[in-house]
Amino acid sequence: MKQFLSFLIFLVCVSGFSASAQEDSTRRDKEYANPSVEGMPRGRFFLLRYNRTFNYDFNARQDQLKVGDRDATIKHSNIAEIKGYVPLWNRPHLKIVLGVGYEREEFNFKENTGYTTDYAYFRNLQDKGLKSLSAQLAVVRPVNYRNYWILRVKGQLNGDYTSSELNFSDYLRTTAEAIYGWKINKDFSWGVGAQLGYQFGRKTIYPAVLYNRTFNDRWGLEAVFPAAAVMRYNKSDKTLFYAGYNLDGFSYIIKVDKPPFSSDPAFANLKTIELRHNDLRLKLRWEQEIYDFIWFSLEGGLRYNIAYDAFEQGSKRDVTLIESEVGTAPFAQAEIYFVVPRVFLKR
Repeated sequence: MKQFLSFLIFLVCVSGFSASAQEDSTRRDKEYANPSVEGMPRGRFFLLRYNRTFNYDFNARQDQLKVGDRDATIKHSNIAEIKGYVPLWNRPHLKIVLGVGYEREEFNFKENTGYTTDYAYFRNLQDKGLKSLSAQLAVVRPVNYRNYWILRVKGQLNGDYTSSELNFSDYLRTTAEAIYGWKINKDFSWGVGAQLGYQFGRKTIYPAVLYNRTFNDRWGLEAVFPAAAVMRYNKSDKTLFYAGYNLDGFSYIIKVDKPPFSSDPAFANLKTIELRHNDLRLKLRWEQEIYDFIWFSLEGGLRYNIAYDAFEQGSKRDVTLIESEVGTAPFAQAEIYFVVPRVFLKR
């Protein structure tokens, strides 16, 4: 991770020096390059989100950890999230934004005995849920009127912790991305780079292609392949519709040296396990302005689970302890959020 970040900083510094040395004075009155295109919505600075996934199978299969198999149904799982973004530096040649957020996911298991479970792995998810406390820095660094860098570094405290148990070193997960882009014109921007994250299971570096294009007054495409892509339809500047997909990847740390795990001898030699969770979400989305900077959105679709498995940590992080077969399920989501007021865009 440190080598990855050092390399990114070096590239940005070198490209910035080169741009300032070679910049043609006739270009200085042009707008600096950035990834946005015409028709894209205004940037958000505060968001409240609620997501519910309905009635799906969650079947655990023992692997290297002999805890037995268990079939269950989740009546519903809920995700509540709050996010905020603050500009730390906002100049034409450099923009730095700090983002912070908190997310909690809750599970409601249903077995033959009712909406509860005596299976330790399930009970812990139902009783404690999964939390994520995050902070990120996002940087847009124009090189000149045509090229730019996008850099993002994110740290998350992911796990089943309570406020009294939260330990920074135990639960820290990190992701990052770097993209070098070309602003072809006001309707077309693209770039190539790499992302470091959990979209494909264990933490790895994979290529990324940014493609933002507005085809006409109504239609556009916004994508960072392979992680996400949406077609955009601008009914008006106050109403937008989207159709597309997200490939999500998460890593959570679960402590197993305490109840309900401590009563199961299978967990006796473990202190923590890592839960890796990967989903493909196919979605339709509606965004609507309420008043200038206040917007809401409704979203629905299907969630297809790719993996939901528990692994050992440390040197044995590729050892699968419990595999889970998670069914495809419909989901619905609602958001209310604040965007940059129009008055600031006119300045």
